[in-house]
Amino acid sequence: MLVAPEGHGRQSGHARDSLDVPRDGLLTGTVCDVPTKALRRGLTPVIIVVVIALAVAGYFVFKQAKPLLLSGSGCQAGTGHKTVLLDPEQASIAATIAGVAHQREMPRRAVVVAFAAALQESKMHNLSYGDRDSVGVFQQRPSEGWGPASRLKDPVYASGRFFEALAGVPDYIHKPVYRAAQAVQHSADGSAYVRYQPEAITLAADFTGRRAHAVWCWSAAADPTRANLTAARRELAHAFGPMGSHRAATPGDDPSMLVRVPRPAVGWAVATWLVTHAGLYGIHDVRYAGFHWRLSSGSSGWRPDKGQTRPDVVRAS
Repeated sequence: MLVAPEGHGRQSGHARDSLDVPRDGLLTGTVCDVPTKALRRGLTPVIIVVVIALAVAGYFVFKQAKPLLLSGSGCQAGTGHKTVLLDPEQASIAATIAGVAHQREMPRRAVVVAFAAALQESKMHNLSYGDRDSVGVFQQRPSEGWGPASRLKDPVYASGRFFEALAGVPDYIHKPVYRAAQAVQHSADGSAYVRYQPEAITLAADFTGRRAHAVWCWSAAADPTRANLTAARRELAHAFGPMGSHRAATPGDDPSMLVRVPRPAVGWAVATWLVTHAGLYGIHDVRYAGFHWRLSSGSSGWRPDKGQTRPDVVRAS
């Protein structure tokens, strides 16, 4: 349950139990290792052996089954022990939050705080409901001065309001993540943001472009026949701010959108936004800095591409 930043009043009440219940498509991964309890002394050696054998077998089954988990629609951020699986909406919202941070010249630490807040408040989903009149990714309340509900349902606007409030928190960069988030949200239980800090740190590095080609998506839907590049270009500018972009077409090829970027980190943030919004705008191909993502083989991630090596241009078609 949220209230407005300082100056807008404070809300009383209790935490939203309904929004703390996991829902389908919530992020999963192996960001944190969870210790297991020690076996009871009463277990016989035979039972111990069986338990170990089942655990080993289960591990290999999981490893072999992973491709099956990617057969639907989804996205992946990071690799190895820092892998985080997201549903398409979560990934597109994360990319949008990173874009708004770029537009407002907010540091990566601000993105970490925003991700932790969004994961706790809505599991990074754009909700049309919440406690009382709370709505959107950050569950902001129109009645507490955050803005009209219709605008708070726009992740770009909601993220902008969050960053505006965060920028007013003294020395937020050096505060613990949960304290910085609580200073903005004024939630009933500020400690709840702690549980999402590891994921928030990992996702911030991936979605802001600090780690190159770190995010990709796949879809179970049929490949689009034609990309709506005009709409994609408009929404990209809505999130990132004005960026030099134009359409380009080579005889025999599909029309493409070329986006000029000032530095590699921004380039990867833009490329990630395009990949995570591919299903919405019919994008089937994104190329940047020597790497290539295809919707038709999205679960394979980014692959080397000798044809598009420029670090100042992102191409999408």
